[in-house]
Amino acid sequence: MTTTRHPRPLGLAATVLTGVLALYIALVAFGNITDFGTNRDFVRHVLAMDTTFKDDDLMWRAITSKGLQDAAYVAIIAWETVAALVLIGATWLWIRRDQTTARRLTTYGTLMLMLLFGAGFIGIGGEWFAMWQSADWNGLDAATRVFLISGVVLIVAHLPSGDSEVSRRP
Repeated sequence: MTTTRHPRPLGLAATVLTGVLALYIALVAFGNITDFGTNRDFVRHVLAMDTTFKDDDLMWRAITSKGLQDAAYVAIIAWETVAALVLIGATWLWIRRDQTTARRLTTYGTLMLMLLFGAGFIGIGGEWFAMWQSADWNGLDAATRVFLISGVVLIVAHLPSGDSEVSRRP
C-alpha cells in the first residue's frame, strides 16, 4: 500500500499565505510598471507635500524636484519587484516542502514589504511628508493593510509545524 504524504496544516497555510502575498505584490509592481503615471503622480504629490496643510514648520521637508520624485518612485517599483520575486521563490519552496529555505525567503520577502510599507509609506510618507494631512493623496490605510498582512504571513511562516522534528528523527 502506497501512502501519500500530505502537507501539514501550518505548512499549507504558510504556502498559501506566502503565495497570496507574492501574487499581490507582483500585481502591484506590474501595475506600477504598466500604468507608470498613476502612482508616479501619487508619489510626486506626497513628496511635494502640495496637498498638506502648508505649515511652514513642515514644508521645508518637501521634495519638489521631479527627477528626485521619479527616482524615488522607480526605487519603490524595483523594491516591490524584488520582493515579489523573493516571495514567488518562497512559495515555490513551500510547495516543494523545503521549509528551511522557504521560511528564510518568506522572512526576507515579508520584511522587505514591512520596510517599504511600514518605514517607507507609513513612517516617511505618512509622518515625514505629512501624507496623513492630505485628503486626496493619503495611502496610509492601504500601507497599514499590507504591513499587517505581511506581519501575519511572517508569523505563520515561523510557527512550528512539526515537519522539521519529523525529518530530524534518526
